[in-house]
Amino acid sequence: MNKAVFAVLLVAGCATQAPYQPPAVELPDAWRGAAPAPRFAEDGRWWRIYGDPQLDVLADEALSRNSDLLIAAARVDEARALLAEARSGATPSIGAQAGATRQGLSQRTATSFPGMPREFTTHQAALNISYEVDLFGRIRAGTEAARAELAASEAAREAVRLALVAEVARAYFALRALDEQIAVTGRTIALREEALKLQRRRYDGGVISEYDLRQLEAEAAAVRAQLPPLQRARETEETALAALLGRSPRRMLETGILRTAAFGETPGPAVLPPGLPSELLLRRPDLVAAERSLAAAHARVAVARAERFPSIALTGALGVESAALSTLFTGPAGLWFVAASAAQPIFNGGRLEARTEAAEARNRAALAQYEKAIQTAFAEVRIALAAQARAREAFDAESTRASALADTLRLARLRYHAGIASQLDVLDAERGLLAAELSRIEALRAQRAAVADLFRALGG
Repeated sequence: MNKAVFAVLLVAGCATQAPYQPPAVELPDAWRGAAPAPRFAEDGRWWRIYGDPQLDVLADEALSRNSDLLIAAARVDEARALLAEARSGATPSIGAQAGATRQGLSQRTATSFPGMPREFTTHQAALNISYEVDLFGRIRAGTEAARAELAASEAAREAVRLALVAEVARAYFALRALDEQIAVTGRTIALREEALKLQRRRYDGGVISEYDLRQLEAEAAAVRAQLPPLQRARETEETALAALLGRSPRRMLETGILRTAAFGETPGPAVLPPGLPSELLLRRPDLVAAERSLAAAHARVAVARAERFPSIALTGALGVESAALSTLFTGPAGLWFVAASAAQPIFNGGRLEARTEAAEARNRAALAQYEKAIQTAFAEVRIALAAQARAREAFDAESTRASALADTLRLARLRYHAGIASQLDVLDAERGLLAAELSRIEALRAQRAAVADLFRALGG
């Protein structure tokens, strides 16, 4: 008997695997190139760093209506239900059964004898109990896998939430940038049209030639031609943002995107403080989801291995049985039984071995996916940090350029009215100033987008 118990314990030991440990990750001590003056949102609403109340309203709308986020929430509920189902395997199963049977027996069999009723009715009621002894950890490993999958789905929901708000912020500031670019272009068009009216009067008076007039008309038309693409881009961006907010098709057509109309703003301070530990990145939702998926795959290997060993089940029933319904619940009608059984797979064409190999392969794939996710995350952080710094440098350069060109335009006009410079010099200065102002606005948009990308890369 002792030898049999030892053999069972030995087999059980072979069925188990080492406890799961998150893989070690080689990380730098801290981020390089971080900037001072950090500003963080303690409640996780990182988008408040922009100080734009209208963006806060749009972010809340997206978080309550976006379809991708609703889908992710439903998947969390599904994973939670699957965990409850997995846990139920560790508890006894109890069922009630009641029935009546009318039966007729043959009188031409060896078990038939004179006086035995040929037809009779049997009434039965019973409670059936079954329980699987989880000696080899199959049910326990399945529960661990379901728990890890629930955590992965919750992290995936947070990743969707983070990405959603980042996209809303990017689209919102792209829309504001287009508003400002359209306003700048509209002012330039108005100035060109006003100047063109004056030059037409000068042409009628014989002061300038038709060549000069046509050149001025072409320059005015060139500026007007820049406006429709900007307006089209704004309409496209507004529609895309409305879809991100989860608005219905009717609201997309009838309701616009309210936004702050503030022009001439400057970028805020950088958001990453010096010496920030790089380990904080491991809290990023998609990395948490990848790590929990790896833990689930590890547990699924244990499930597959346990299926190759015996399954031990305890069953029992307690009830009553009687030929007459009136005597069904009397003392002599009682019945019960208790049974124990063990089943050991012997030959199944290699199906269980194949399941184990498949589970191990999925585990290796999950490990590679986790390592790839970490590499991607660190790359995204570095790119966002560089984009934030370079966009700020571009904004400063374009601001200096616009200021210089504004003075150049003022001087060119003075020189033109004094007869020292030509109208072409004025047009060149106007053209350069418009390009610099549009580039400055684009650099500001890029800096704000880089901030959103950085928060997304850092997991909020």
